Amino acid sequence: MEVQFRRTGECRYAITIYRKDLPSVEMNPAPGYDPFMPHDLLHLVVESELGLSRGVFGQIAEGGHAGTFHLVPSEGENRRAAARRRRRAAKRDEKLLRSGRQEAAQSERATYICLYEWLAQSADPARQERALQMAPQAKHTREFQPLMERRALTEKLLVRICARLDELSAHWTNLDIGQSFTVEWPGRS
Repeated sequence: MEVQFRRTGECRYAITIYRKDLPSVEMNPAPGYDPFMPHDLLHLVVESELGLSRGVFGQIAEGGHAGTFHLVPSEGENRRAAARRRRRAAKRDEKLLRSGRQEAAQSERATYICLYEWLAQSADPARQERALQMAPQAKHTREFQPLMERRALTEKLLVRICARLDELSAHWTNLDIGQSFTVEWPGRS
């Protein structure tokens, strides 16, 4: 599965996901714009590194749309066939959302913690200031994380995630409006 992140405006972005043997989905505009790291790009890295198969991107790889993405219309498809395709996708998505509820929540918690760690380790004063503002919530999130989740976010894993975030942030911050880059999702596709 290929996930394309595209800058669509000064403070806007879109995501288009190309899935093997499944219709493409997109979110435009996507929420959580950030000049350093879009929220959904952060989710992609965290879910991939934690091996979450039912988080946002795992659900999409399985044929869902995680409750937020929309099917990309197929060229030349008649309205009746498109409606049928949307109904089937909605039914599959509802099932995936139910089965992935816990992993999606885990992904949100881990994403917040990883963002905090990444910002706190930055040499950029603006990012460090943001981390400082996030610190109480990050501490609270860590304290109330289930034990298994806390153990999964090892120091070694956090280092790997932060390195990947550095790499992808460099791509993101160099994009002009209208430009994009694509990241592979290593989950089932």
